[in-house]
Amino acid sequence: MTVSPRAASPADFDEFGPYLPKNRAGEVLQRTDPAFRGRITADGSSGYPAEPGRYHLYVAAPCPFSQRSTIVLHLKGLRDAVTISVADPLRDGRGWAFREGQGHGLDEVNGFAFLSEAYQATDPDYDSHVSVPALWDRVTGRIVCNDYRTLSTDLATAFDKFATNEIDLYPEESRAEIDEFHEFLFTRVHDGPYRCGFARNQAEYEREVSRLFEALDQLEERLADRRYLFGDRLTEPDIRFYVTLARFDAVYFTHFKANLRRIADYPRLRVYFRDLYRMPAFRETTDFGQIKNHYFRTHPWLNPTGIVPAGPLLDSLVND
Repeated sequence: MTVSPRAASPADFDEFGPYLPKNRAGEVLQRTDPAFRGRITADGSSGYPAEPGRYHLYVAAPCPFSQRSTIVLHLKGLRDAVTISVADPLRDGRGWAFREGQGHGLDEVNGFAFLSEAYQATDPDYDSHVSVPALWDRVTGRIVCNDYRTLSTDLATAFDKFATNEIDLYPEESRAEIDEFHEFLFTRVHDGPYRCGFARNQAEYEREVSRLFEALDQLEERLADRRYLFGDRLTEPDIRFYVTLARFDAVYFTHFKANLRRIADYPRLRVYFRDLYRMPAFRETTDFGQIKNHYFRTHPWLNPTGIVPAGPLLDSLVND
């Protein structure tokens, strides 16, 4: 069935306000539990078999969880097997939307103007957090998964027979250790800047900023004798770490006050980031302009003027 793509009206913060975080009323930062936790499996035992052309991925370039999945698709050579729609980086109170623009565009599969329409099509009573990434199933006409904890791993493993690049990002013999490491990355590194930025008082901020940089110091040491986090082979933990590094100096350092040190100040992390960024799958999915526009323009409680800073210059990160 042919659909007519619909463009959302421009973001309007005066009329619709910002899309508020769940801790806006003073609660401790805690991400909403994903509503749709279906798993894609190679053999279809989950009810959702890996099939080329069946699934459509909704993402937004500023979102680190989204970028994890898009990097996986690029690395595996699955960009034709799983199609993608990229939302506008500006998110007002209506949530993620699809508008014409450079680096993003309309939803050519379902014609949704807002991602919330995909959630409501899946569950008409849905009234909770509308997040990216979200994986849509053309066969059942619903969102299969919006679980940031598992989606990129399923994309990295279930579609192997359709991948044009042979790369194992989640090696069987290391999965237990990788899973444990993923938990460390999420709680101490990925969420760390947000816990700093959304801290409710000075004591909470100082505790969180200390924990964040202790973790970064540990990762700097881990890379003393290896190229990647798990030795000489690229694995999914590298992807998960990269998306935080890509936002750190450009946004987290100033916007979230995660500013004890820049990534550019860590000799090993700087080189590690640069080497990953030079790979097309990482570089082509990293849009610093969209990242900065999203964070600095859609969090008015942190940046009331909405001014997007001109810097920092990232030459020291991406170049020798």
